[in-house]
Amino acid sequence: MADKKENEEIDYTLNNPDTLTKYKNAAAISQKVLAAVTDLCVAGEKIVTICEKGDKLLDEELSKIYRGKNILKGIAHPTTVSPSSFVTPYTPLTSDEAEASVTLKEGEAIKIQLGAQIDGLGTIVCDTIIIPSAKNANGEITGRDADLLLATHYANELLLRLMVPPGLLATGTDEEKAKAAQVKPPSQSKITSLLEKVVKSYDCNLVEHTTSWLFERNEIEGKKKIILAPGDGTKGEGVPEVGDVWGVEMGVSLGSGKIKNYENRATLHRRTALTYALKRPSSKKILNEVVKKFGTFPFSLRQLEDERDAKVGVVECVRGNVFRQYEVVGDKDHEPVARLLTTIAITKNGLQRLAAPPSPDLSKFKTDKKITDEEVLEILARPLAKETKAKNKKKKKPAKKAAAKTDDDDDSSDDE
Repeated sequence: MADKKENEEIDYTLNNPDTLTKYKNAAAISQKVLAAVTDLCVAGEKIVTICEKGDKLLDEELSKIYRGKNILKGIAHPTTVSPSSFVTPYTPLTSDEAEASVTLKEGEAIKIQLGAQIDGLGTIVCDTIIIPSAKNANGEITGRDADLLLATHYANELLLRLMVPPGLLATGTDEEKAKAAQVKPPSQSKITSLLEKVVKSYDCNLVEHTTSWLFERNEIEGKKKIILAPGDGTKGEGVPEVGDVWGVEMGVSLGSGKIKNYENRATLHRRTALTYALKRPSSKKILNEVVKKFGTFPFSLRQLEDERDAKVGVVECVRGNVFRQYEVVGDKDHEPVARLLTTIAITKNGLQRLAAPPSPDLSKFKTDKKITDEEVLEILARPLAKETKAKNKKKKKPAKKAAAKTDDDDDSSDDE
């Protein structure tokens, strides 16, 4: 590991082109493994087996880059596969017989989340898919499944556009650009209000407390956060700005969106900045292992050398606040939930998707519901970034009236 003095001399902001390159390399791995894990998700497959294979793929891909260089790299988020009504990332243990036997079911909405990090620069991604069944064997998604996925897709697209700093992409005279830049960014209550218009168009609801975080080096819960549908009145902090990297999360439910803790064992943890005099040898052992392998990024107990020892040692670590424990949370009424998580960078040229779920083929979704709110449609029609010369060569697609096609606006700009 580089010494402290050397680390202090390195610029880890987006002002340093090398920082964006590392983010992009980590993102490429995250997206490649997400695609591979998606292919593993078929009816009858054990969730724990998929998670183990996903982590192995992350390690394999990370081993191929920055060889021979003194750069730390690793898993920014373990592979998790969350069943239909689960909201939070879920990854069972092989030593918990009942949970280890849980398999995927035909037609259920599952959430796949994982991530890679290079030099402490993490990129995490989450996608929701419907497990193939005889009903959707041709790839078509119908009924309430279509409503859920479309609501989540368009709500996510809207949120991303609301995160672009006002005036950043303004055109016209200098006066017009300056005027656009003076517009205040939308408040978090306004953001929630607009997103609710989207999801209610499909008879869905936002998942309460869905939170997007500012990402920093070795930190995925930075100083800023956006909280959607805060059930208890909690508020986010700060606004997106040029130079920021964010983990943008969207959660949508076919039910009320209210959440509760499930009884499943909490297996996902993260080291905090606090110190505590641990007494148990098993606690000291896993703390040392976590520091070495995962730093301050989330990890699963199944990733540790001895899973059974880890289940014992983690108790004291959590009690002493050395580890933060992620409870298993799901829909209060056990209704299906969809989630997306995108790692983005905000540069002078706009918003770039670094690690993002794949753009869905919207022609495969069959529903009679659509977005009609003019304010929402106007925002969805906005670009995420300035067009580049390469982009200008492409034939532009006509805007759709019901819900503008938004997936081709995003991440082709050269921001370096």
